[in-house]
Amino acid sequence: MIYCYFGDYNPDYPRNRVNIKNLKKKNKVFICNYFDKKFYFNKLLAIRKFFILIKKHSKIKNKYNKIIVGYSDSKLILLLAKLLSKKYLIWDAFYSKYQTYVFDKRTIKVGSLKAKICWFFDWLSCRLADEIWLDTNEHIKYFVKEFHIDFHKFKKVPVETDREIFYPRSIERSDNNFLVHFHGKYIPLQGVEYIIKAAKILEKYPKIRFNLIGNGQDKKECLRLAKKLSIKNINFIDCVPYSDLANYINKSDICLGIFGNTQKTKMVIPNKVIEALACDKPIITGDTSAIHEISDNNIILCNIADSEDLANKIKFVYNHKN
Repeated sequence: MIYCYFGDYNPDYPRNRVNIKNLKKKNKVFICNYFDKKFYFNKLLAIRKFFILIKKHSKIKNKYNKIIVGYSDSKLILLLAKLLSKKYLIWDAFYSKYQTYVFDKRTIKVGSLKAKICWFFDWLSCRLADEIWLDTNEHIKYFVKEFHIDFHKFKKVPVETDREIFYPRSIERSDNNFLVHFHGKYIPLQGVEYIIKAAKILEKYPKIRFNLIGNGQDKKECLRLAKKLSIKNINFIDCVPYSDLANYINKSDICLGIFGNTQKTKMVIPNKVIEALACDKPIITGDTSAIHEISDNNIILCNIADSEDLANKIKFVYNHKN
């Protein structure tokens, strides 16, 4: 098969990176991509990307069999792909923008005009696509019910990771601490506040230390919480290069997944879970419907939105390292 991987997606985001790498193992893939972070923040300049993509596509339009629109937050890219190409159209939706911004991040008010527009573009993209990729069965069930789309239009494409970056390796450490690792965006889905409260409970174990890597909409609030609780066992770290995450994971004793009390939390298997497993590290994450779609002895489940249960699970691993 010959594919065109099309859109304004970030080629370094794990989902796109791994999908393209997997496709290239058995197929020919033309990359038709334009990504620039600044265009996400300047709507006038963002128009330019459409003209660039149109020009790039014109050079390959007769050379492929199927077109895949890579995962991004753009609302109009799928429509552009449909206008440019009459070929079989695959949309790697990955998740619902409507659900994410209205009910998870809560940056758009429920029932508002913006919310309705967001729903419309998710619905429209589903209608335009011949095939829709999602990462879990729970996500597929949500799309079928919310957007009234035929179940047979969906294909489950699970989250994977780049095994050239994430694999077990020995990293020397100068300390004798028990290191708990987390990386991700500070958004409600992640439930970082529950990690902070669990860290406070575990302060009586001086060797248990936390590395929390990332930024996001809730970080200021989380830092205020840590200050209020006088947390002394957490090292807050800003975002690091993607390739460096593997080193942080490999030097840790245990990794953390997601713990937020949101609908989306229950539907996703986050990249960090797969990355930790690829590095052969135990990982604690919230007990959700989606996480049961994979099975691994290194996964330890705890109640979502429950700092005490999370602290108990970390303490269990600390006391049973072998």
